[in-house]
Amino acid sequence: MATHASVSGAAPWRRLLPVYLSCFGYGVQAGAAMPLVPLALEHRGIDNVTIGLVEAVWGIGMILTAPQVPKLAARLGAVKLVCAALLASALLAVSFAYTENLALWFVLSFTLGMVGGVPWVVSEIWINLVVDEQRRGRAVAIYAALMACGMAIGPIALQAVGVYGPHPFLACAAMALLVALPLLPSANSAPAIASAEEGGFRRVFLLVPALLIGAAASGLGEQAAFSFLPIYGLASGVPAETGVLWLSAFVIGNIALQWPIGWLADHADRRLVLAGCALGSAALAGSLSLIDPHGRAILVLLLLWGGISFAIYSVGLTLLGQRFKGDDIARANAALTTVYTFGGMIGPPIAGTALDTVGKPGFGLSLAAFYVIAGVGALLALRRPG
Repeated sequence: MATHASVSGAAPWRRLLPVYLSCFGYGVQAGAAMPLVPLALEHRGIDNVTIGLVEAVWGIGMILTAPQVPKLAARLGAVKLVCAALLASALLAVSFAYTENLALWFVLSFTLGMVGGVPWVVSEIWINLVVDEQRRGRAVAIYAALMACGMAIGPIALQAVGVYGPHPFLACAAMALLVALPLLPSANSAPAIASAEEGGFRRVFLLVPALLIGAAASGLGEQAAFSFLPIYGLASGVPAETGVLWLSAFVIGNIALQWPIGWLADHADRRLVLAGCALGSAALAGSLSLIDPHGRAILVLLLLWGGISFAIYSVGLTLLGQRFKGDDIARANAALTTVYTFGGMIGPPIAGTALDTVGKPGFGLSLAAFYVIAGVGALLALRRPG
């Protein structure tokens, strides 16, 4: 079994710079691309159920592929695999631009999910292999903040080309190719990724169930918020523009709070930080309906919720680097990504159903229930040796 030594001093930050730049670019590209397919289908008069299904097959493609990424990276090399995936993403974006057939859009969305998660999985493995234990939390926090910042900028980048027709898809294809540029000089110096053949997802879950449950809860809450916060705002009697502002506050919190929480994860028991983020998210989501939707306090609540809820995932990623070493870290990273994506797939239907059946309180309370499960799991993990 191969081993990978962490590098101390200034070297980790230098070796992380290419992946940081690429992650920021990938965030911009993903933020621009995410709304294009739903908007294009809605513009063609496709019903919401079908639009949701087209979006869902992306996640299915991602879930099926993520566990295979470490093996592919070991065979091809991290940079070559990511560049191949980005090239494939660019070609798929061009295909979207010039395809009208709805059935083919399902195929394209599924295939995009298969290749779209590759840069995400490889980047997280890269970070955990390179960084030393004392700075792991902050290194992951920078990665999370750059991704979130890029995804916030992405929709703004569309203003130059619009959101309808082939041009935005072609712009996303160009962005995907640009994302590869920072990685090319590191083709020979990127950390070697290897994945042991024995074991798998089940083994990872048995070793760190609290981390995977937390990642699922984080993905569930994140995607439910992105899908339904503007709709929740309309149900609360505020204009649609205000609902979009709520979503902006959620994203800004995601960006702003990663560093302080990452610092805390480097100076305290990370399991306790994970539990605090999960239970804090439960309290914030659960109290959403108690806050005046027309006041500024709800913006503060959403900012805190956005930052703390995603930190469940980033602190879990930090814990993986602490708990797994060498070849095992690749498998564990793939498992974390998979359950986060699965949580994101089931989150919107759960939140939407709760909003329809229970009313406004149901939205936040349904998410709070999953956060509580994650928080209790993290507290139970404290009983195990660190």
